[in-house]
Amino acid sequence: MKRLLVIAAHPDDEALGCAGTIARHVVQGGTAKCIFMTNGVDARGADGEESARRADSARRAARILGCEQPELLDFPDNAMDSVPLISVVRAIERTIAEFAPEEVLTHHGCDLNVDHRITNQAVATACRPIAGRTVRQIRCFETLSSTEWSPAPTGPAFRPSVFVDISDYLETKIRAIDAYRQEMRQFPHPRSSEVIRAQAALRGSSAGLRAAEAFELLRRIER
Repeated sequence: MKRLLVIAAHPDDEALGCAGTIARHVVQGGTAKCIFMTNGVDARGADGEESARRADSARRAARILGCEQPELLDFPDNAMDSVPLISVVRAIERTIAEFAPEEVLTHHGCDLNVDHRITNQAVATACRPIAGRTVRQIRCFETLSSTEWSPAPTGPAFRPSVFVDISDYLETKIRAIDAYRQEMRQFPHPRSSEVIRAQAALRGSSAGLRAAEAFELLRRIER
């Protein structure tokens, strides 16, 4: 029974990026948990009530996907670059030490959103391959309305090398995303159900599947 840890900057990133993979992992007998670095709303000038609603959405999505209760941290929303990287790394290291995951899913390193980039960097540091560490695989997911909007100077574009068949889990992914319905938009915005389904079909067609989620492989250790 593998332990899968999803490390995301904001509640809803996990639903957009890898909810189908999480659901599949749990159905196949694994254990999954999500950790969120920020509340995802403070940058809008949100009040405590909106932050609480977002946290409730994260817990509801976790139940839909079969995850353990999510861990919600309090780093500054859309300002994680204002925090010393070591503080972010240490927070992630604590969760890794407690949960002991074998696989980690996180953001692409050259994403438009600064919190996504910092989270990726902190994960790479926290999961450095030191003897005795449990993490054997790290994959990076794409986040609609952020990864595909990243300009060239940010770094290399997302180029997936791993495709996970979510044909049987696409509807579960949609339900998890609907837990964050306040974050959804009307088509043709990327955060619309039409685009989410189209993305799953596009990634699936790249691998001969009806629906898939795509990842860049950051590291894999075979033993």
